[in-house]
Amino acid sequence: MLMAESYIQQLFAERIGGLQYGKSHAIYKFEKIKRAKRAAMAMQPGAEIIDLGVGEPDEMALPEVVEKLCAEARKPDNRGYADNGDGVLKQAGARYLERVCGVKGINPETEIIHSIGSKAALSILPSGLINPGDYVLMTIPGYPVFGIHAKYYGGQVHNLPLEEKNGFLPDLDSVPAEVLKKAKVLVLNYPNNPTGASATPDFFAKVVDFSKKNNLVVIHDAAYAALVFEGQPLSFLAAPGAKEVGIELHSASKSFNMTGWRCGFVAGNELLVKAYGDVKDNSDSGQFLAIQHAAAFALEHPEITEKIAAKYSRRMNALVEVLIKAGFKAKKPKGSFFLYVKAPRAVSGKDGARKEFRSAEDVSQWMITEKLISTVPWDDAGAYLRFSVTFVAKNLADESRILGEIEQRLGEVKFEF
Repeated sequence: MLMAESYIQQLFAERIGGLQYGKSHAIYKFEKIKRAKRAAMAMQPGAEIIDLGVGEPDEMALPEVVEKLCAEARKPDNRGYADNGDGVLKQAGARYLERVCGVKGINPETEIIHSIGSKAALSILPSGLINPGDYVLMTIPGYPVFGIHAKYYGGQVHNLPLEEKNGFLPDLDSVPAEVLKKAKVLVLNYPNNPTGASATPDFFAKVVDFSKKNNLVVIHDAAYAALVFEGQPLSFLAAPGAKEVGIELHSASKSFNMTGWRCGFVAGNELLVKAYGDVKDNSDSGQFLAIQHAAAFALEHPEITEKIAAKYSRRMNALVEVLIKAGFKAKKPKGSFFLYVKAPRAVSGKDGARKEFRSAEDVSQWMITEKLISTVPWDDAGAYLRFSVTFVAKNLADESRILGEIEQRLGEVKFEF
């Protein structure tokens, strides 16, 4: 006899599925990757899976940052609720934007506020901007959090495909007029996850003009902004007029190996920063001040990020070379720790056996199962694989060994593109 459904099933909000919540059998791609890893290890106990799908730094924060956290945590004045923070992180953020990104004139008192990481900011901001029926313009593939929360408030998402022919920059002119009339927000992220592409000053200038013309708010997620391999990090706020139309989100997670510390800041348009702060005040009680002060210390030492970026650049050079030898059309990006390459259409072994792939997800599953190499597939705007250079290596010798192992495994087959 079937048990009656709990009355709780009747109470879920439509935004998360309503009556159907919890009944879907769809499996998210990252869960599929995890399951494939477990299956591969069960089939080959003791074998080494090389994880090139990791989306976070492979090392801890530097010792001096950890020491700063410990020292700040011992101070009685830092106990209690932080609410919207004190001036330490705000002032460090303003100096960082000027020194590292060339952005002048940011008022730390009114144009910067801390965030409990970029994800928290992206989930809070829609509540201050989106009414039912409003549109959000978002790039695809991309980080979906702002769009998901916009839908929670009755908003809609218009996706802008990131295509190789456009340098993985969105075609702003492709937005239909009827969508633009209802659009409120444009969300961007450069250097980009997952493509690794970087924006240009000309592109950001066009974004400012486009936003003014169409009355849009720009939210630039700059989580990877400082991880560049050449030149100065590019901030959206450096574009003339940018502060009139938008804000930028900065994070300590990727730039300073502080993933899990959950600290960053929102900077830019004073009214937007105030609105974020007002909603945030009713969403959380602020990040622990000791963490904010440690993040501020890191911001005052951009050489930390330069050291991290140099490691990623070295690894990226080697990985690009390995993938090119295997037949991939790999090209080193200008920043981030992601390498985005077209997925093969088929593969054949030395025994002549050939396998065709219907999607990047098929390729990813095959790579894990057959070659014990984990990548992240993206099929949103063409079939691509995302490789990350944040794989764990004990030292330089181990790094070289891992890259050599990747080359050997991929060299055992022939890919077709």
